[in-house]
Amino acid sequence: MEPELQSNQKEMYTLFKKQMEAVLEGEHHVIPNLANASALLNEALSDINWVGFYLLHQNELLLGPFQGRLACVHIAVGKGVCGTAASKDEVQLVRDVHQFPGHIACDSASNSEVVVPLHWQGKIIGVLDIDSPILNRFDETDACELEQLAKIIERSCDWDELYVTA
Repeated sequence: MEPELQSNQKEMYTLFKKQMEAVLEGEHHVIPNLANASALLNEALSDINWVGFYLLHQNELLLGPFQGRLACVHIAVGKGVCGTAASKDEVQLVRDVHQFPGHIACDSASNSEVVVPLHWQGKIIGVLDIDSPILNRFDETDACELEQLAKIIERSCDWDELYVTA
């Protein structure tokens, strides 16, 4: 990416992070926070067709708040891009989903995807998933900046509502 475009991209994410902090400030309920986070990302990011969350529930990822077309409800950990992100506990930056072994095509219009794991008490609790109809839509800067956005979301939520500690 050209330095000027990368600089603009970082400035854009700096603004997104401030907006995310403002939107989530003072609210700690998981569902409204994830709903507003997905709405903000949907409005802020160009060339995407789906953004939302899958939350770990009984050893699978279960559809959470999102913006976009209908989505897969259940995704097995280790399957598809989201399940791989959860099982490996690492960001999945997929420039062409059709080249990703085991890709789950919830929306046939999606061509690229980035998935960021979410954590609570040092464990995976879900993922932030963003799809695009554009090949190569996401790059390393997107992945890095979305990880930082995920940390804002992680800190803002009272995960005890969904996940009770033993």
